Amino acid sequence: MKRFKSDLKKYFAYAKFSARSDLKSEVASSYLNWLWWVLDPMLFMLVYTFIAQIVFRSNVQYFPIFVFVGLTLWDFFNKTVQGSVKMVRNNSAIVSKVYIPKFILILQRMMVNGFKMLVSFSLIVVMMIIFQVPVTLKVFYLIPIMIVLALFTFGLSCIVLHFGVFVDDLYNVTIVILRLMFYMSGIFYSIGDRLEGTLRSVLLYCNPVSMLIESARMCVLYSSTPYRKLIVLWGVISVILCIIGVRTIYKYENSYVKVM
Repeated sequence: MKRFKSDLKKYFAYAKFSARSDLKSEVASSYLNWLWWVLDPMLFMLVYTFIAQIVFRSNVQYFPIFVFVGLTLWDFFNKTVQGSVKMVRNNSAIVSKVYIPKFILILQRMMVNGFKMLVSFSLIVVMMIIFQVPVTLKVFYLIPIMIVLALFTFGLSCIVLHFGVFVDDLYNVTIVILRLMFYMSGIFYSIGDRLEGTLRSVLLYCNPVSMLIESARMCVLYSSTPYRKLIVLWGVISVILCIIGVRTIYKYENSYVKVM
């Protein structure tokens, strides 16, 4: 952990600069520029709102915001994990010439996706004002929820980054698993309200993303207490995943260039 702290302090500036450069390059050739960071999640929200409320006639309160909260948290997790599988190979020009701790590449991607998530949350605030959603102090539960989401995403990304170097098919497998997780995470439905019994428990206990999304909605939209015990449990598990992931990268990162 001492080496991790030293490397984090040493390379943090690089990760921040690289993240800023990636954000600028993403919109450099676009006519709408940074507006795409606003339009992209909003368009997805409108699609799912139409499907759920018009086609399936969902009566969930504050449904547009309900969907938007789910999409915001899911996009951060999904894009970071999916991008981590080929992270080393996609940055081979850098890692083959200079040494950089490979987990810094994940941190850089999390900064990019984290900035986009902040943009989405600013829209959520605006929508809450428009829909006149009552806000209580329970909204501060969102802080530990986001910390656990970041830790779980980082730990899992470190692990898939390592195995992605050695297993070419892992990217396709990851896409399938993430797609399954998307439909099991309650993006456009409430796991707590729509499901019962064993299936509900499995999705909440075994899928931290679904639990965190459900918890975020509870404290932000409905002024209720989230799943505190599960948040603590997955917080501990996420820290363990981070330790395993970082140690695995440190142990094998010298062989990554040889494999590529």
